[in-house]
Amino acid sequence: MFNNNSAAKGLYIQLYSIHGLIRGNNLELGRDADTGGQTKYVVEFGKALSENPQVEKVELITRWIKDKKVSEDYSLSEEKINDKLSIIRIRCGGGKYIRKELLWNHLDEFIDKCIKHIKSSGRIPDIIHGHYADAGYVCMELTQFFGIPFIHTGHSLGRSKLKKLLEEGMDPDDIEKRYKIVHRINVEENVISFANKIITSTNQEIQKQYGDYQNMKHGKFKVISPGVDLDKFYPYNARIKLDDETSKLLHVISSKLLNFFVKVDKPLILTVCRPVKKKNIAGLITAYGEDKELQKKANLAIFAGIRGDIQKMEDNERETLTEILLLMDKYNLYGKMAVPKKHNTQTEIPELYRIAADTGGVFVNTALTEPFGLTLIEAAACGLPVVATDDGGPREIIDNCKNGILVDVSDTKKISEAINKIIDDGNKWKEFSENGIKNVRKYYSWLVHIDTYLNEVGKIIGQTQDNTRVFAAVGKKLFIAEKLIVSDIDNTLVGDDKALKEFIALLENTDKKIGFAVATGRGIDSAVEILKEYNIPSPDIIISSVGSEIHYNHNGRMSVSTGWQAHIRYQWNRDKVKKVLSKLQFLKYQDEEGQREFKVSYLMENNSQQVEEVRNELIKNKIKANIIFSKGEYLDILPFRASKGKAIRYLSYRWNIPFENILVAGDSGNDSEMLKGDLLGVVVANHSNELEPLKGQNRIYFAKRKYAGGVMEGIKHYGFLKKISEVPVE
Repeated sequence: MFNNNSAAKGLYIQLYSIHGLIRGNNLELGRDADTGGQTKYVVEFGKALSENPQVEKVELITRWIKDKKVSEDYSLSEEKINDKLSIIRIRCGGGKYIRKELLWNHLDEFIDKCIKHIKSSGRIPDIIHGHYADAGYVCMELTQFFGIPFIHTGHSLGRSKLKKLLEEGMDPDDIEKRYKIVHRINVEENVISFANKIITSTNQEIQKQYGDYQNMKHGKFKVISPGVDLDKFYPYNARIKLDDETSKLLHVISSKLLNFFVKVDKPLILTVCRPVKKKNIAGLITAYGEDKELQKKANLAIFAGIRGDIQKMEDNERETLTEILLLMDKYNLYGKMAVPKKHNTQTEIPELYRIAADTGGVFVNTALTEPFGLTLIEAAACGLPVVATDDGGPREIIDNCKNGILVDVSDTKKISEAINKIIDDGNKWKEFSENGIKNVRKYYSWLVHIDTYLNEVGKIIGQTQDNTRVFAAVGKKLFIAEKLIVSDIDNTLVGDDKALKEFIALLENTDKKIGFAVATGRGIDSAVEILKEYNIPSPDIIISSVGSEIHYNHNGRMSVSTGWQAHIRYQWNRDKVKKVLSKLQFLKYQDEEGQREFKVSYLMENNSQQVEEVRNELIKNKIKANIIFSKGEYLDILPFRASKGKAIRYLSYRWNIPFENILVAGDSGNDSEMLKGDLLGVVVANHSNELEPLKGQNRIYFAKRKYAGGVMEGIKHYGFLKKISEVPVE
């Protein structure tokens, strides 16, 4: 069923859920728009996976947060939930807690640190599973490097959200500014293409939501409905004897309700959801407020997230909560309607379902659209009948569980009619209650969910064993790499054909745990061309355009590192650099072939004073940039984070290869930075005068041989090909 690695050790699964506040216990559900059903699902999913004997290790990868406004729990780099399950927090975009739409620009940093984490763990996961579009993007990049099978769960989709926001009359520019919706949709299109399997909660999600996407292919989809924790959400009539802890909890909940209700013994109409417009809480309140008879016989309790000062909340939540309170006042529902400010989602919510069931009440979900409806199966498990929106997930849940009534929630009278029908008919109430308890165990237990899921995982692993994808070859090589040889091309590798043949023979017989890269001033196309011309084996990595670009080798095709681009883009303004330096008459702008997105190139006479003029002009205009002058005529302006040396150090970090295990070789001024520091530097004998000042510096060896012969001399000098670990290569 599984590959050899999995069969011997059990499955290693990584779940990615990046945004929101995620911890192992006491989830702050409803705190904001990003801390809702998805966070609850991934934590419970991880726990359920860890209980299966086929699974050896589960990691839930999320974002590290260090912010005084949230609990310190979210700043733990690792939170061990049990012997098999850990939450791993990866830092990106600083420490402040930010909403998911602001994370897009920081995801390449997240990817880099995930690669480092995977390599440091010493084992590539058998499966990675992304939740929501942001995690989908991260998993898509990881699968390109390592060829890891990739499962995706969307939870919600950008095209559906865009359509709904436009229907509500929101301006397209405002939508884009707030939600980055175009970028999200493009990412989702790519994720659909790359994922081995896409898990949905319902068939409606496949047909109505994914059906809007160009890359939609039915064969990739599998409906696996979420599970419910049956130990926590047990039937209201299953209590035999209350322990002290449960008694205290019931007292806390009852006290909260007593603060609102004049009569607490009436049937309870309950809803639990986030305070956002799409949940249509206003529709439920209006239905209750306009039905005087319903008010006489039942109370209404709305648990709409956790709130502090409404004025400080985000627009959607603030407007929704304000509307709730205004409607409460409009219909004079004081003494009949409860809107508690806080509740413990882990302990109080299950008891709320049971309290409502004890009173002969009903659970109501009036959302305008509902992809699934986790609260409906929680209520069902506790024996509480439901009234639900006739949309998406509720249709399949009610069809399976036979525990309630579907209504058109745009008609408030139909909402109140359905509630009355259940409350007034004791036999109907009992039928719905018993059906829910029985059928939720049949269709929505975690045991059923995990068995189905692992069966799909087995199929995917079997299909992909002999089909490593995209960057898998170079990714897996760099995963095991312990050392890296990096060399300039012109006048370093190239120049002596005989020595070059010796070097090529050396490379071809080198241990697989030693990577090979070139670092050149040439653009990527020119670099590939000269390597082919001299029959130099295609490197694992090409650092080109003086360190402003990194490309990885995908079976002979070089693909750009978006992580490096994201890293060096910070404070880079190419147009401003050109405009400022156009004033300097001694600079000649190179033809467009020599220009790149992150490199502005000029020709200039060998004049150190003029280099200083360039530097001063940039400083005067508050431009942070890296100035590289080489071979007496080439002047390159790069982002201040870019250079050959910085690119190599970035690769060292990303692939977890220590500086002292990286040998670099060069011949000119644009190699200077990569030769300095803790790397093992080799300067070939035919070097330019620009490198003379490096003589005598630690870890820089000046070879007696020229060109490729000098590189080999340096390799021998450092004993670089020795001391490779004996860990077997997979």
